[in-house]
Amino acid sequence: MNASDQIKKFLLQDKSARVIATSIEQAWQDAITHQTNSEPVLQLLGELVAAATLLAANLKFDGALLLQMQGQGAVKLLVVECRHDMTIRATVKLRREPQIHETGLQALLNADQQGRFVVILNPPKDQPTRQPYQGVVPLRGDTVAEVLEDYMGQSEQLLTRIWLSARPDRVAGLLLQRMPYDGGQDTVDEAQAAQSWQTAEAICETISSEELVSISTDTLLHRLFWESPVINLEETPIAWHCGCDRSRVAGMLRSLGVDEVNSIVKEQGQVTVTCEFCGTPYVFDPIDATALFESGLPDSRPTLH
Repeated sequence: MNASDQIKKFLLQDKSARVIATSIEQAWQDAITHQTNSEPVLQLLGELVAAATLLAANLKFDGALLLQMQGQGAVKLLVVECRHDMTIRATVKLRREPQIHETGLQALLNADQQGRFVVILNPPKDQPTRQPYQGVVPLRGDTVAEVLEDYMGQSEQLLTRIWLSARPDRVAGLLLQRMPYDGGQDTVDEAQAAQSWQTAEAICETISSEELVSISTDTLLHRLFWESPVINLEETPIAWHCGCDRSRVAGMLRSLGVDEVNSIVKEQGQVTVTCEFCGTPYVFDPIDATALFESGLPDSRPTLH
């Protein structure tokens, strides 16, 4: 695990707003090992990875947060999953590769203006009775940050600003969110809180995309808030982890039905499913395929790498 891969949370000294910063290097490299080499697409995926960690760090939940951008452009689908333990994985589906000449979110994803941004909160596996939450909004905005802010504006009551940046070697992000005013003795009055928010927002607007992705989180916070120190809260490491396994793939094949699986075996001699996130192949020969719909596939069968 890379020491620089972490999410850090802060409060402004007057507690009028929270600040969350993310920086990801090794986990980002691990995430894109089996993905596209297109730089414009990787920039979008990297910004979505940073965004997922920022939003997950802002939630109190035990499951997994999924962010999806889908449309009818050269990019069909971007998916990032961030679990409660801050492990991530990501994938992209393209309609054509490698001849991608478009740049920018709208051109790559939303050619017909019917694109969608989807937020899913999946409950823990040990709580099967809990239903996942899903929010869907139109794909509005020229950047991933603008899409996120549009979603937050529709689904949240708290003012939220997001800055994201991605390079092939590193992704980073910053979230600034207005704290609810409770009138307590340890908070400033409402007018002062509003002024503090405006000042913090203006300060964060001064950071360039290159600075955000090039300097450490501590340096970033010092540059932005050196006149108004922040209160350090927790920091959490970020790591890549896929979590795919043979039993999950077996369940997916069962959902296709016996006729479909048998048809694939008849045509190809076996069923091969490759994880879109990590590239691991899972091979089911005719005996395995039959067992899926009888007593189930034995867990002892090895995974082929």
